[in-house]
Amino acid sequence: MSNKPHKTSNDTPTNLDKPAVTSENATVQTSSDRWNPNVPFHGTQEEWWEHFHKIEQGTFYPVEETFQRISQWLDNYNRQ
Repeated sequence: MSNKPHKTSNDTPTNLDKPAVTSENATVQTSSDRWNPNVPFHGTQEEWWEHFHKIEQGTFYPVEETFQRISQWLDNYNRQ
């Protein structure tokens, strides 16, 4: 990571030695764990293609049915 000078409110340049967001609390997940969007996934191209093909084999709904299901969910959510 480059040490770019950044100015603070008092115009004093500072250097950022660390990234603004770190993954110190992130843990490595095994393939049997559920996907967590907060944990980075690193894999080979073949693993990514396998992941995409699994998604494509799942259940897909037409857009009209999806909108209808969302509307029903919102109606039920607003009633509570």
